[in-house]
Amino acid sequence: MKLSGKPMKVIGLTGGIASGKSTVAKMLESLGAHIIDADKIARNLVAINMPAWFKIKECFGEDFFLANSEIDRKKLGKAVFADESMRKKLDEIMFPCIKSEISKKIDMLKDKEATGVIVIDAALLIEAGWHVLADEVWLIKIDVNTQRKRLIKRDTISDIQAQERIDSQMSLEKKAQFADNIINNSSSFANTEKQVKRLWKEICQIPAQ
Repeated sequence: MKLSGKPMKVIGLTGGIASGKSTVAKMLESLGAHIIDADKIARNLVAINMPAWFKIKECFGEDFFLANSEIDRKKLGKAVFADESMRKKLDEIMFPCIKSEISKKIDMLKDKEATGVIVIDAALLIEAGWHVLADEVWLIKIDVNTQRKRLIKRDTISDIQAQERIDSQMSLEKKAQFADNIINNSSSFANTEKQVKRLWKEICQIPAQ
């Protein structure tokens, strides 16, 4: 369901790591939203011989590359989550490139379609400053204990590593200051879906039944 005669609206969807952001993005996509996935953009940007690939190689060295010349994402991720200075260097390389690609995709969608909803799916939406590209920010909220347990299970990492990754991001309390809407994903799938559908109706201006 698209916006009734209204210009395309851009939603910035964010939340902490393992908060269920991708699940909510899929819900929105099923409702008709166009999803721009920041993680997919980042993976494309660091493909072999891409500009960001060369910058990372120059900055971090051969130790973070596999035998086939691909970036050892697991090794690099572990290093940058444990070392703030390394993380900042990586952010300085990646953030501007990703923002540029997101902006291009938004422009392409707006040129192609007059109405509808675009969702920027990005865990670091606010930290990276990409929220300025959105008309509204929707934050996925989850309690820290549930977040940590989901992250350990999803990435098969230790409790310490999970906490390092959570701590590397802006706290949900700070993110909430930028949010126009908050979706609580601490309970059931059905409850989250109910919240998403309510917000979707509001943004698409669909009368309540």
